[in-house]
Amino acid sequence: RRGLGELGAGHPMVLPSDYIRIARGFEAMRQRCCRLEQDGRRAREQLSRVEAERAALEVKLKHARNQVEVEMKKRHRAEAELEKQERKLQLVFESLMREPWGSEALSREQCSVLSALAGRRLGATLAPGRRSSAVDESCQSLLSHSDISYDRTEDDVVRN
Repeated sequence: RRGLGELGAGHPMVLPSDYIRIARGFEAMRQRCCRLEQDGRRAREQLSRVEAERAALEVKLKHARNQVEVEMKKRHRAEAELEKQERKLQLVFESLMREPWGSEALSREQCSVLSALAGRRLGATLAPGRRSSAVDESCQSLLSHSDISYDRTEDDVVRN
């Protein structure tokens, strides 16, 4: 029989302190693996929370863009109607002023009001596509978050 220190020719001697050091190394590696698994689990949970938040923000953005588009269409229709009404007013005023009885039928005050309207609101001629006033169309402050309704539609479903 061989003794503890004798494993045979060419084999180093393994001591109990070596076994303890190896066991400690395995334990340290096991603890490190557990920590990495926990870190991975936390990272996956955080990723899923962030993806859900991103999806919700995308829905809000979609609704906000749709709302801006609707409001812009309303504005363009209103501006077109305003231009149409201004043109009608201008034609009525020009027609009244051309008629020989027009200036006689209207009082001086009425002529003054029509003249002021024609000069201030209509200008000499209406330019097509003219805007009634300068408005910031950058869409940066058109809507507050309380103006938007957030409902889910089939378009909003995230496809995996």
